[in-house]
Amino acid sequence: MATVVKKIKLQIPGGKATPAPPVGTALGPAGVNIGQFVTQFNDATRDKMGTIIPVELSVYDDRTFTFIMKQPPASRLILKALGIEKGSSKSQKERAVGTLTKEMIKNIVAEKGQDMSALSPEAAGRTIAGTAQSMGINVEK
Repeated sequence: MATVVKKIKLQIPGGKATPAPPVGTALGPAGVNIGQFVTQFNDATRDKMGTIIPVELSVYDDRTFTFIMKQPPASRLILKALGIEKGSSKSQKERAVGTLTKEMIKNIVAEKGQDMSALSPEAAGRTIAGTAQSMGINVEK
């Protein structure tokens, strides 16, 4: 039975992985077949084209690998919900980038699901609200 010799964490746009950096430089030293990973990842994420997907890759002693895809980062889900490109560059002074509603927060918590470490949906909602505020986004009370 193969044993895990290395764990690698990456964030890659869905359907757009290439052997170029950062994928190639992270996987090459681990002895992973980069082309095989790129093909498998792109096939698995075709429906999430362009969305940043966190990946946890386990590399085994026989140079095989498995990977687990997680939900996009909370900040990306917030930007997607508001339909904007980025948060405020001066988040403590400017909060006019957008307003996140309670319904949007519920939807983000539902999408993020088990990837969050919160013990309850309410705590997860507060985490999302805090992330939005740090990005310079108003949160509906």
